[in-house]
Amino acid sequence: MSNLQARAGISTVQPPLSQAVGYVVVVVIGVIIALAMMLITRVLKKTTGEDNEKTEMWEQSLLALKYANFTRFITANRTVRTGLTASAVISSWLWSTSLLGSSFVGYDYGVAGPFWFAAGCSPMIVFFALLGISCKRKIPEAHTSLEVVRIRYGRIAHVVFMILCLVNNIFACANMLLGAAAVITAVTGMHIIAATFLLPVGVTVYTFVGGIKATFLTDYFHTAIIMIIACYFSVKAFSNDQIGSVGDLFELLQAAAQRNPVSGNQDGSYLTMTSKSAILFGILHTLGNFGLVIMDTSYFIKAFSASPASVVPGYTIGGIAYFAIPWGLGTVMSSVALGLENQPNFPTFPRRMTTDEVSNGLVLPYAAMTLAGKGGAAAVLLMTFMACTSTLSAQVIAVSSILSFDVYREYFKKKATDLDLIRASHFGVIFFAAFSAGFSTMLHYVGINLGWTLYMLGVVTCPGIFPMIFTVLWRRQSKAAAILAPILGLATGLAVWLGLAKRFSGELSVASTGEVLPCMYGTVASCLSPILYSVVITAIRPQNYNWDDFKKEKLSLEKLDSDLTTAHHHEASGGSIEDVGPSSGPNQKELKRWATIAAFWAAATFFGHWVIWPLPMYGSGYVYSKKFYIAWVVVGIIWLWLSMLVAIFYPIFDGGIQQIRDVYRGLKGNKVVTEAVRGNEGKGDSSISPSAGSLSDTTHVGDAQDKS
Repeated sequence: MSNLQARAGISTVQPPLSQAVGYVVVVVIGVIIALAMMLITRVLKKTTGEDNEKTEMWEQSLLALKYANFTRFITANRTVRTGLTASAVISSWLWSTSLLGSSFVGYDYGVAGPFWFAAGCSPMIVFFALLGISCKRKIPEAHTSLEVVRIRYGRIAHVVFMILCLVNNIFACANMLLGAAAVITAVTGMHIIAATFLLPVGVTVYTFVGGIKATFLTDYFHTAIIMIIACYFSVKAFSNDQIGSVGDLFELLQAAAQRNPVSGNQDGSYLTMTSKSAILFGILHTLGNFGLVIMDTSYFIKAFSASPASVVPGYTIGGIAYFAIPWGLGTVMSSVALGLENQPNFPTFPRRMTTDEVSNGLVLPYAAMTLAGKGGAAAVLLMTFMACTSTLSAQVIAVSSILSFDVYREYFKKKATDLDLIRASHFGVIFFAAFSAGFSTMLHYVGINLGWTLYMLGVVTCPGIFPMIFTVLWRRQSKAAAILAPILGLATGLAVWLGLAKRFSGELSVASTGEVLPCMYGTVASCLSPILYSVVITAIRPQNYNWDDFKKEKLSLEKLDSDLTTAHHHEASGGSIEDVGPSSGPNQKELKRWATIAAFWAAATFFGHWVIWPLPMYGSGYVYSKKFYIAWVVVGIIWLWLSMLVAIFYPIFDGGIQQIRDVYRGLKGNKVVTEAVRGNEGKGDSSISPSAGSLSDTTHVGDAQDKS
C-alpha cells in the first residue's frame, strides 16, 4: 500500500516473547476475566438484585447490550450520567484498529496520517448525539434501527437492511481479528490461525457467564488498561536514550525523510499536513466510519435511547477526548518507528519494514519493542488483546441480537418467550464467533490484512447510511427507495472500486484493490450515490409518512425497556419510579433545545477537525519547524492524558462512588437505598411501587412487571 517499492520483502523478525506468553494472554487472561465476571455477578445479585440466573435478567441484558447502554453498568438502572456516557463513548470507539491503524498510516504518510485517522472518528461521534435526539423527537416509541425499517417499510426492506447490518458486522470483526492476530503472532510466535480462533472463544465465554453490569464493568476495565499503556508509551518514548526529547525526535524524522522521502508529501517530508495520500485516506476513513457505526444496531440505539441531558454533553466530551488516542498515540509511535528504524535495536534492522508488516499493523509493536524491549512487546500484546476482545464482544452480541430478535422472533416464532430468545441468542453468539474467525482465516489465506480491510471497509458499509438516515428523518422517502437505494448504492460502489483498481493497476488483485484511490472513490460512490437513487425513486411516488403511526405498533419486550428509559430520566429529576407514566419523558421543547445544542457541537466538531484546523495547513504546503513540531506532539500528549482521566476517573466521580457505597452496604447486609428512594426522602415515601419493581431489594424489575 506504500509507494516505496523498497519495502517489499518477507518478514524475518524473531518474536521477542514465547508462544506460551501468547496463549497465557489469549486463553488464561480470558478465563480469569470470565471468573471475575462470575464473582461480580454474584456480588451484584446479593447487593442490587441483579440475578443473571433468571431469564428476565438475561433478556434485559440482551436488550441493554443490543442498545449498548454502557451507562447502566454502574448506576443500577437509575440515572444516566454525563461522565458514564463520555467514558462509554471512548470505550465503544476504542477498537484495536484505531491503535494499530493510526500508527501505520503515520508511518506511511507522516504526521498527517494519525491526524486524519482521528478526524475520521470525532465528528461522527458527536453527530450521533444529534441523530439520537432527532430520533427521539420523530419516533419516540421505536427502539432499534431495524425495528424502525420494518415498521415503516415492511419485511422486504427489513431483510435488506438486516443483511447490510450483518455484512457490516462481519467486516468489522474481520478488520479487528486480522490486525490483532497479526500482532499476537509477531510478538509471540503464536500461530496466526490459533490466535484468530482463540480470540472469539474468550469473548464467547465471558459473554455467557456475565450479567449486563459485569460485562460493561469489564469494558471499563479494558479501557482503563489500554489508556494507561498508551499514556505510558507517550512518556517512555522520550526517556529513551536514542531519542531524549521531542526536539531530538524532530531531527530523527528529518533524517528519515532524507533517506526515504514520501511520495505526494510536500518536499517528501513526514513533517507536513500537505499529503495527498493522507487526505484521501481521511475522506475514505471518515465515510467508512459513518457506515461502520450507523449500520451497527448497537451504536445506533446507544444514541437513540439515552437521556438527552446526558447524551449531548457526554457524546461531545467523549468525542473530543477520543480524538487524542489515534492522534497522540499514533503520532508518537509512528515517529519513533520512522526515526529509529535505522538503529541496530529496531526489530527489522538493517532493512525497512515491509509493506506487509506495515499493513498488518506492526508499526506500533515494533516501535514499542524498540523503546522497551520485551516489556514493550508485552504491553502492546495486552493492549491489543484488551481492545480486540472488548469491541469484539459488542459485535458478537449485536449480531446475536439480530439473529434472535430480528430473525428468530420475527420470522420463525412470533410469540417467542424470553427463554426462547435466550436460546436463540446463545446460538447466535456461538455461530457468529465461529463464523467471524473462519471468515478472517479465509481472508488471511488469500493475502488480505488489516490495511486492506481498513481501506476498503467503506465500500460495503456505506450504502445504507443515507437511506437509514432518511428513514428516521425524512417522511417522504418511499418504500421502493428504501429497498432499492442501498442495493444500487452497493452495486455502484463495488463497480467503481473494482473498475478503478483494474484501470490504475492493469489487473484485479489483492494489491490493486487495496490501493488508496480505488478504495476512496469506491467508498464515496457507495456513500453518496444512494442519495441520488433515493431522491429520484421517491420523486416518482413519494410517501407522506405519519410519525404517529409508530405509536400504533405493539412491540414484544417493549414495556421493560421503555419503562426503564423513562425511569432514568424521571429519577434524574429526583422522582420515584412509581411516579413514572407515559408523559414523564422529556417534552418536545426540551428535546428541541438539546437538538439545537447537539447540532451546534456536531457542526463545530466537523468544521474544527475537518476544515479550520487541517485544510489551511494542507493548502499552505507548510513543513513543520522544530518549535511547531514540539508544540504539536506536546499538545497531543497532554490531550491523551486528559482523555485517560475522562475515561477512568470521570465516571467514578460522576455517580460511581455512590454505587460503590451501595455495593459495600449490600455486602454488609444493609438495605441499599436507591436514588429513587433518596429523591423521596422528606416526602415520607421510602418505598417503590411494586408495579415498577424495587431496585433496592432482590426483586427484579422484570419479575414485578410479570406479577402486576
